[in-house]
This record gives sequence, C-alpha cells and structure tokens, in this order.
Amino acid sequence: MGGSVRDLLLGKAPKDFDVATSATPEEVQDVFPRCRLIGRRFRLAHVRVSGALIEVATFRGMFSPDDDRDQQNGRILSDNVFGTVEEDAKRRDFTINALFLDPVSGDIRDYVGGYKDLTERRLRLIGDQGVRYQEDPVRLLRAARFVAKLGVEPDEDTAKQIPSLAPLLENVPTARLFEEICKLFLTGHGLRSLEALQRFGLSTTLFPGLPKGSGPGKILIGPVLHKTLGNTDERVRTGKPVTPAFLIAALLWQPVQERSQALIDAGESEYVALMNASEEAISAQVMRTAIPRRFSAVTRQIWLMQARFKKTQGKRWKRLLYEQRFRAGYDFLLMRASEDPSLEPLCKFWTKAQRGVDFQRDLGYDRGSARDRPRNRYRRRAPTTG
Repeated sequence: MGGSVRDLLLGKAPKDFDVATSATPEEVQDVFPRCRLIGRRFRLAHVRVSGALIEVATFRGMFSPDDDRDQQNGRILSDNVFGTVEEDAKRRDFTINALFLDPVSGDIRDYVGGYKDLTERRLRLIGDQGVRYQEDPVRLLRAARFVAKLGVEPDEDTAKQIPSLAPLLENVPTARLFEEICKLFLTGHGLRSLEALQRFGLSTTLFPGLPKGSGPGKILIGPVLHKTLGNTDERVRTGKPVTPAFLIAALLWQPVQERSQALIDAGESEYVALMNASEEAISAQVMRTAIPRRFSAVTRQIWLMQARFKKTQGKRWKRLLYEQRFRAGYDFLLMRASEDPSLEPLCKFWTKAQRGVDFQRDLGYDRGSARDRPRNRYRRRAPTTG
C-alpha cells in the first residue's frame, strides 16, 4: 500500500512493504502471537515473519471536527478510529500515497485519483489543504521531500499555503522532526531537498539559528553545507555509509564559526571558543529538532578538531592521527577548504601526514600494544594472616 505501490509504478525498488487490513491491531495479534502493538497516535501491529518485520495498519475511519478525539491546535493526537479501505484512502496525505495493491488479484485500487496524478507527476493533497496540514504539520516536509525524491510538482492548492503554515512545525515533537531531517538529507536527494525547503519557505522554521537568506523562510547556504550535501548524495548512490553527525556539523557550522570568532576576538583561545560556540549552537537547535547524544557528541568532536589541526609543530600532532574521529574531522577540513582557500596548505599537510607516518617508529607504540593500555593504579594487597 501507499509508498511501496507508488515506487513500484515508478520503477523504483520499495524499501519495504506495508500491509493494510480491516482487522484491528488486537485481531492481528490474535493471528500472529509474536506481533507487537506500537504507536500512541495511531496503533500499528509489527509482525515478524521469517525474520522480516512487516508493519500492519488497520484501515482508518474518516475524521470529523466533532469527533471525540484528542486534538491540539487542529493537530490530531489520537486517531484510533477504524473504517473501510475507501475511508482509509481518503485519510492519507497525498493521492500518490493512497494507492492499494490487492495481494491476491494483483489489481491496483485507486479511490482518490492517485494513479492519474502519478502518471502526470503531480503532487496533490487529499482534502482541504488548511485542515490536512494542521492535522499533521509534518505533511509540509513530506511535500518538500516528495518533490525532491520523486520529481513531482505540487498543484497550486497543495503548494500555496505551505509557506504561511510553516510555523505549525513548531508544535511537532522534536524527535519526529529529527527523523524527517534524516529522510530529507540522508537518503540520496539532500541537495534537492534543501532546494525544496527553500522554495517552500520551510528552512528557517527547521533551522532558526542559521543566518537568514534572501526571501521569507530561506536560510543562507554556504559552500560547506552545499558541498557536504552533494558528497552525501554521492555516498548514498555508491552504497557508502552516511551519518547524521557529519550532516549536523555542516548544517550548523556557520553559526558556530561566527560565534567562535566573536569569542576569540573577546580573548578566548580558539579551542575554548569553538567548545562554547558548539554548545550554544546545539542547544539552540535541539529546541526545534532533537539531536541524539550519540550524534551530537561526534559533531562536537568534528568541530573541535578544526582547532587541533592547526597544531602541526613538534611530535604531538602525530597523536591526532590516532583519534577515533580523525577521519571525520579531516573530511570536514577538506569541506571548509572549498570556502576558505587559506586552509589548503593545512589540508595538504594532513593528507601527507596520513601517508608518511610510521606509527610504531615515530610514536613508539601501536594501537593494540600493551604500552598504550591504561594501567591499574592500585595493586591488590596480599591477604594478611593473623
């Protein structure tokens, strides 16, 4: 159903297949005892079959403003009212996501004109635009993502209200917005996603700490961010791993750089200035989008390494090559050089350093040697005999 059927019609390989049924989650659990029920806003059943996880959703019923369901500023907080397949199709966000595939007959069921919209590469929201965006403001971001990912164009009614409704995203849980950012920028169409966010005036709402661009809702895009997104798209295309930590480092680098320079001008050392500026930038961003600590910690290390890279005298610089985040910090330094040509000699130094260092000879140990392991400060005393 939904996105998997859409991708099949576009000749793309779906990342997964979801199942929709008239059975309630509890009835699904009766048939598949190993399944787990999840979700608060809308309950789903996760069924494991032969090691695969299949998400099973019950057909949703039509929503009415008079329904006795939890709402907040038009946003639906609880939606566990079930209905028919026709009602479920009309409850979905965009017509191209409301296509169903009958697993028995192989027929495609279309209740909202999604097949025609898909053939014409048109993105059309189902129902009243103001109401549907208010029900779930994340649909604003999904519109931008589908434009970037699928090459579809929104019709006038779907697009015209997006800029004015951008503030609705401030009411979305920060953890959910972080997931959407990863889908926008880490799935192979990051540059086009940023262009779509700029086009719809959503960038400032997502990243309020970034410098404002020319136009409502737009941010100023620097060379570091642009080059990072391009490289990330290429890594996804070639099957290489990507991490949100590096993306965050590029997204927030401009305010970190500006704030750290102000602190340096006030008398702070570069390392301390970067450390303080990093804390401020991340603290400001997590007010809008969550950043799990396992990623924010790496982002800080990438930024702080930029100051450490400048210490190239003596022998201590060689130890930096052993740092766990050296490669990420080095890659970020290369990105910065695209914006600041004065960093090119530093990039050449660290590029050459990686090729020419004999760690055992120059540092006196290797990573697995006993000499590098921490020693126990306390010796066990022999038992006393009385």
